[in-house]
Amino acid sequence: MAALRVLVGVKRVIDYAVKVRVAAGGGGVQTQGVKHSLNPFCEIALEEAVRLRERGAAAEVIAASVGTRLCQDTLRTALALGADRGVLVEVGEGAAPGPREAAAALAALVGRLQPGLVLLGKQAIDDDCNQTGQLLAAMLDWPQGTFASRVELEEGAVRVEREVDGGLETLRLRLPAVLTADLRLNEPRYATLPNIMKAKKKPLEVVGASELGAAILSPPRLRVLKMAEPPGRQGGERVQDVPTLLQRLRSKGRV
Repeated sequence: MAALRVLVGVKRVIDYAVKVRVAAGGGGVQTQGVKHSLNPFCEIALEEAVRLRERGAAAEVIAASVGTRLCQDTLRTALALGADRGVLVEVGEGAAPGPREAAAALAALVGRLQPGLVLLGKQAIDDDCNQTGQLLAAMLDWPQGTFASRVELEEGAVRVEREVDGGLETLRLRLPAVLTADLRLNEPRYATLPNIMKAKKKPLEVVGASELGAAILSPPRLRVLKMAEPPGRQGGERVQDVPTLLQRLRSKGRV
């Protein structure tokens, strides 16, 4: 059990506190000069991996990201939060890997690094696709436990508790496996200044996407056709009584 290696996928996204604006032309959102950070759900997955290592259930935690060179900052944050080393699958400037491309890159890294467990956030807050973990499990032909709210390692297996519509569901998966973290799995720690300084000396490997196979470099299957900001909220109108309210609603076609 102590020799278990955990691979954690992390993604660079626009910070959750930033008000997102649609870029000119409506082809996407403004990213220039906008604060980016580690995806919150990826942070939860990383925290769980670090806790497994602290309990002696895992030997090494590796953080991996797929994106441009700017993702190195995100990986340094992951290293400051407790990851032992980082790996960046670097793509060219302007490239926007989708869930399929990210899953293909992570699958190639699994072949290289041979982890016994892969942890990811259940979704990214920028596209909300909720697909990468499931695609990765399918590509690897590994069992998967999605939306995990509790994780317990056993001998050769992992027990996962997940929330479903009817309550809680408990799964026992044979290792190796892929898990995606839900919001209630844990509360991530803050990166302390000493750990931020130590993260600068931790190894961070950069691998070109071309080294890992053609699937990562193939054109994304998802394409954004148009983005638009929601219409501004209109002011309310006060009426004197219920009959007047119904009359106004009928005139607007609401009832």
